[in-house]
Amino acid sequence: MPKRLRTFIGAVTLAVFIPLYAMTAMVIASAKLPGASILIQTVSYAALGLLWVLPAGLIVTWMSRPDGG
Repeated sequence: MPKRLRTFIGAVTLAVFIPLYAMTAMVIASAKLPGASILIQTVSYAALGLLWVLPAGLIVTWMSRPDGG
């Protein structure tokens, strides 16, 4: 697959994934965290706020691979 096509597919995927992830994280946080202690809330918000980096990093790594062949 040419790098330009991978870049396009990756950009579209990220543009859909990140807002979808953010909305999902907000729903999880608002459903599960209101009664939790401040420590649990802080750790949960930090984890939810950083968790999107792992799949996004994999997508960016895939996008930046050189053309094969």
